[in-house]
Order: sequence, then structure tokens, then C-alpha cells
Amino acid sequence: MSELAVATAIFLVTYAVIISERLDRAVVALAGGGLMIAFGVLDQRQALEAIDPNTIALLVGMMIIVNVLKRTGVFRYAGWRTAITLDGDPWRMLVGFALFAGIASAFLDNVTTILLMAPVTIAICDDLGLDPRPFLITQVIASNIGGTATLIGDPPNILIGGATGLDFLAFLVNLAPVVLVLLVMMLGGFWLLYRRGGRLGVPSSEGQRALDRAEAGVHLGDRRLLRRALVVLALTIVGFFLHGALHYQAGTIAMFGAILLLLLSRVDLHDVLAEVEWPTIFFFVGLFIVVGGIEEIGLLDRIAQGAVSLTGGDVLLTALVLLWFAGVTSAIVDNIPAVATLIPLTFAVARLLFPDIADLDAAAFAADPRVTPLWWSLALGACLGGNGSLVGASANVVAVGIAERRGEPIGFWGFTRVGLPFAVVSLVVASFYVWLRYFAL
Repeated sequence: MSELAVATAIFLVTYAVIISERLDRAVVALAGGGLMIAFGVLDQRQALEAIDPNTIALLVGMMIIVNVLKRTGVFRYAGWRTAITLDGDPWRMLVGFALFAGIASAFLDNVTTILLMAPVTIAICDDLGLDPRPFLITQVIASNIGGTATLIGDPPNILIGGATGLDFLAFLVNLAPVVLVLLVMMLGGFWLLYRRGGRLGVPSSEGQRALDRAEAGVHLGDRRLLRRALVVLALTIVGFFLHGALHYQAGTIAMFGAILLLLLSRVDLHDVLAEVEWPTIFFFVGLFIVVGGIEEIGLLDRIAQGAVSLTGGDVLLTALVLLWFAGVTSAIVDNIPAVATLIPLTFAVARLLFPDIADLDAAAFAADPRVTPLWWSLALGACLGGNGSLVGASANVVAVGIAERRGEPIGFWGFTRVGLPFAVVSLVVASFYVWLRYFAL
């Protein structure tokens, strides 16, 4: 069997098992990477070079910062203060929680935001006698949309930034405008879905008493630690804005922030590291190796040639095809493995479209103004397409898993029937945005 056939088979089987969710996806990705080495598609040096250290450092650094921040109880406090301020009104709470999730996801990443908000949301809804499922679903949809706006907001953007060197400010300037539009439209969708039909219910009498008790007793935890954590988080975000001028990768800045906070907070390092999402980290490691294998044997170059032939070399059509292909694939597969595969494919397509700059190094080539619309199309498709099904984004799976453990099952179709229309509308709006901003003007 040829090396191409072996690598393709390993890739397809790995993805099929990941999609099936029968085994832990981190284990499957690592097994796929191991098979790429065992069958000689990659040697050990090539496998290590396929792993993007900037992406790994960015994930670990932000997870450490957020885990320290979580110890202050700020998310529980913010949730209850929102409920109290809004007098426990279900519709206003749903909007408030969703907007908070959307904004927080732009700076903490959507998976972390949902990990922190979902347990608090369920606890508040249980105390108020409300069904938490509409609140969780709308928070996830908002977090996937809000996370699209920045480099660190959604794992696909982290992957794209790591591969291209495009900085935090570039993501914000190019993606935030359409995200703001989508967040406003999202609220209209929530109104049609939940407010108009009165499907949220009203707090029970016991719930009103719980709200009164919370107003008297809710408080922050360690305020000193909170101040330090917020200062470090703010410095880290400023560092992301300036990382081009500082000549540091985003992952380096995130690790600087994590180390500084660990020094200032003096929390137990073992406790903090124990709460890092190591399965997610190792999932990325395995995925990088698997994708590196199919890139090494030239499979992606062949697909790129077919894609360019299909679009006739038209850059706008290529961008729109990439956006929708990323969106549909993300809804079927999960947007992390989808975009991990599409990044090298996008490089290959772009080099065929612009042969005059194909010899530039990856960062300079990716940053060329003629090429960047392809990256923004990929980011919009992958992040927004994540709302298309339960398996479309990690944040979706996390929220549904937490709900099921708390006895509030949502299920695949329970999420997908709500998320899919939002994904389709978002991709349509994103397509218009890409055309208007990069090709029509």
C-alpha cells in the first residue's frame, strides 16, 4: 500500500472515530498521530515540528489565568447580580446571560466561558424554578458568535493565528464588525424563539424567596486575588494587541501572563495545573500530527488543485466556497479538526491563486492583503458553523455534558434544532460581509 493511501486511511479513520464520539477524542487524535509515525508517514522529528507550540502555549496560558480567576467566585457573583438587577425576569436574564457569554468569550475563549457559566446558570435557574436549557443553549450560541471576534475567542481562531501569525488586532478589526451585527440579530432570533411564545416561564414563589436571599447574601470571594487576576488579564489582553510591536507570539504573552499571576497570587501550582483542560491540549497535539501527515504526503496539494479548478481561480468565489465548506464541515465534524485540516489546504489554494508571492515565508504570505480574505472567510465559516449541531464546537458539547450531569438533558437534536438556523443565517450574513468588505468596495 502506498504512503498516500496509508496516510489517507489513518486520517479518515481518525476523523470517523472522533465524529462517532465512541472514544475520547484526545485519545483517538493521539492514536492517529502515533500511527502516522509508526507507519513511516512522518518521522519523530517531523511529528514534533508539526505541533504548533504557539497554539499550545496560548491555550495553557489562558487556562491558567482563568482557573485562578475562577477561584475568586466572580462568575457566580456576576450571575446572581445580573439576576437580582433584572428582578429575576426570565427573558431579560436570558438576554443578559447570553450577551455576557458573547462578550466574555471574545476575551476568555468560548469553551472556558461556558465551563464557568453553565454550572452557575443551572444553579440560578434551579433556585428560581426555571428551565435552564433555553439559557444554556442561548449562551452557547452567543459564545460561538462572540468568540469569532478575536484571536483567542474560539479554538479555530487560535489555530489560524498560530499558523499565519495574524495578530489579535487583525482578528478584531476584521471580524468584530460582523460579529456585532450578528449579536444584534441573534437577540431578535431569541425573541422569536422564546419571548414571543412565552416559553421561559416565570420564577416560582420559592424562586422569588431565593432571589431575596441572594440579594442579601451574594458576595465575592477573595477580592485581593480578584484585583490581581483582573489586572493580569487586562495586561495580557493589552499584550495581545501589541504583540506585533513587541515581537512576541500570542502564546508567549499568554504564558507571561500566567506566570506573573502565579507569582502574584501564590496559589498552589498543582491545584491550578490539575484544572487545566489537558485532554483538550493533547487533542490538539495529536491533531497537529495527523494533519501534518496528510500535508507531508501531498494530499492537501491535490485537493487544493481541484478546488482552484472548480472555482476557476476566482478569489471571491474561492473565499465563499471556503467559508461555506468550513461552516458545513464544522457542523458535521467539530470546528477544531475541521479548521486544523483546512489551514494547510487554504495555504495550498492561496499559493496556486497567487503564484507571484508563493515563495514568501508563511507569515509574510499569509499577511498579504490579497490572501487575508481567505483567512477571514475560514475563521467566519468555522466559528459560526460551530452552532450548526451539537458536535459543531467544543463549547456545545461542554454545555450539554454539564446539563446532562445535572439532570437537564438537551440531546443532539435538542441543541441542533435551535443552533442550526442561527448557523445558517450567520453564514449568509458573513458571506455578504466578505463580499462587501473585501471585494465590492
